[in-house]
Amino acid sequence: MTIQSTTILRAVCRSLPGLLALAILTTNVHAGEVIHPVKMSKAQIAGGIFEDYEPVVSTHGDNTTHDVEVFRSKNDLFDAGMYRSGKVRHDIAEPYGVDEYMHFLEGGVTLTSSDGTVIEITAGDSVVIPKEWTGVWETDGYMKIYVIYSPDAPIE
Repeated sequence: MTIQSTTILRAVCRSLPGLLALAILTTNVHAGEVIHPVKMSKAQIAGGIFEDYEPVVSTHGDNTTHDVEVFRSKNDLFDAGMYRSGKVRHDIAEPYGVDEYMHFLEGGVTLTSSDGTVIEITAGDSVVIPKEWTGVWETDGYMKIYVIYSPDAPIE
């Protein structure tokens, strides 16, 4: 990880209100282009965003997820939005692939690292998962705000 990406992740972890403002700083701005901050209202953060925008809905077995991307940098290296999921368990054997900051609004997740270390994340908690992380992601359901940074390759 570069010094710049480490600095960005530290800044993200310190300030949830600054998350979307940080997105503007990572945008490739073209001469004369007007750039505006991206806002998520309290009502949207309470879950209304899934009605205000058309989320990407995916179904995997019994689990349905909803993803609303509110910002993506022009170079596709930075992404932010809200995500909602039901009960799921993922074995992450290959490295996670991106650095991701998450702030949980509802529910939570149990993260068991490959070395057996267990971290419980519940509503109101924040966590950063480094792109090199491997382990098990297990949840009964959650809603989160996420910020993804991928300095090495565009986010898919």
